[in-house]
Amino acid sequence: QVQLVESGGGLVQPGGSLRLSCAASGMSFSRYHMSWYRQVPGEQRDLVAAIAVNGRTEYAESVKGRFTISRDNAENTVTLQMNSVKPEDTAAYYCRAFFPPLNVEFWGPGTQVTVSS
Repeated sequence: QVQLVESGGGLVQPGGSLRLSCAASGMSFSRYHMSWYRQVPGEQRDLVAAIAVNGRTEYAESVKGRFTISRDNAENTVTLQMNSVKPEDTAAYYCRAFFPPLNVEFWGPGTQVTVSS
């Protein structure tokens, strides 16, 4: 059974940093494209950052230069380092695993990030 569990969310001041982690189990982690999405109540869930099986990364324009996604295939984790955070980064952040050969995806339950002074 595939499980994704996010951690590291919380309250942070504008300009500060936060590190989100997603621990995966029950899957061949290295074969999955991994990504982080975020969602504000009443709005759609948007892509924040993604890292492919080959390590290629992709970022939303709004977080380029501030956020960094990385993966550790030995530890089955994907991390989102968030620097210079802004109030508009406030959202629930979700980890997603996608397996292209079968077109299947899995989601974590999410972790809340609140940027406020």
